[in-house]
Amino acid sequence: MQQTQTTTTPQPVRAMLPERERCWQAVQERDRLFDGAFVTAVLTTGIYCRPSCPARHPKAENVTFYSEPGEAEAHGFRACKRCKPQDASGDPQVTLVLQACQLLDNQADAEPTLDAMGEKLGISPHHLQRTFKQIMGISPRQYAEARRVDRLKQQLRQGNDVTTALYDAGYGSSSRLYESAPTRLGMTPATYRRGGIDMAIEYIIVDSALGRLLVAKTERGVSLVCLGETDEPLIARLHSEYPHATIQEASGETGTWVGAILGYLAGREPRLDLPLDLQATAFQWQVWEALREIPLGETRSYSEVAKSIGKPKAARAVAQACANNPAALIIPCHRVVRNDGQLGGYRWGTERKERLLAQERELADVGE
Repeated sequence: MQQTQTTTTPQPVRAMLPERERCWQAVQERDRLFDGAFVTAVLTTGIYCRPSCPARHPKAENVTFYSEPGEAEAHGFRACKRCKPQDASGDPQVTLVLQACQLLDNQADAEPTLDAMGEKLGISPHHLQRTFKQIMGISPRQYAEARRVDRLKQQLRQGNDVTTALYDAGYGSSSRLYESAPTRLGMTPATYRRGGIDMAIEYIIVDSALGRLLVAKTERGVSLVCLGETDEPLIARLHSEYPHATIQEASGETGTWVGAILGYLAGREPRLDLPLDLQATAFQWQVWEALREIPLGETRSYSEVAKSIGKPKAARAVAQACANNPAALIIPCHRVVRNDGQLGGYRWGTERKERLLAQERELADVGE
């Protein structure tokens, strides 16, 4: 999700939160817990609100976030007369977590321990860990690593060489960086520095039981799986997902990964355990991992998935993560249905979703 803002805008609240999506999720849920932690400014109306504002939600691309009302007003936004964001008092738990984020941000070279942070903030390490994960969705250590990667990306975008960038970002050695690079960057640091232009993706389009099937992969895993009636929209989707990569159609055999997916669609493979090479937020990974844990032949509601990842109020955000799933079938978002048991939506069509679920129920019955 891209944030629209000018270069003169001060660093918004996402500098302290691990991802913009967490702020947007709070706005979608009108979560009062975050009142006072940040304000939401709408570019098309020039108005800023507290996260719990009851007004109709704006489009995500028209929203930017600020840490306090004064920042929003300094850039020409007016306070909402309905929710009165100037009067919003912050939840003490959110304030605590933001203070912890600032401690981690300010000590990039030597990550403070939970004991040291707890002592500075006046709470026990256990309470800090539990509260931080409840609010942020990740642990303090995961947050510190995400911020370190953000600093690395900034250094690389500025043209610094990889060695300089990794030490300035807080990595003590190159081995630590390269161990985490594939999962954090989706590519090696050198490839990222060049804008991903050397990222090599191969794709295959074949006939399947559910229409035309495109499978794209890198040397590390599957990067895209999509279904359709004709080839052109599938290829266009691939290029829109990876605009700077070198993309070419694979020649020769379809390969074991494509064979496994075709076998699954034909009812011969009950489970797809294929490696993935995807770029995603921490929240999206949480949701997608939860989807892969749903047993064959069963479904879960969006609310049930939200509860399973420890975020019972995040049903809408779960639905969004399902909609943005780039690896259909391998990440089985078709197993998520509405709270009333109805199928709900599916990017590749509800008819395909119904057929997939019916086939999986039959396979599960055979396996019993």
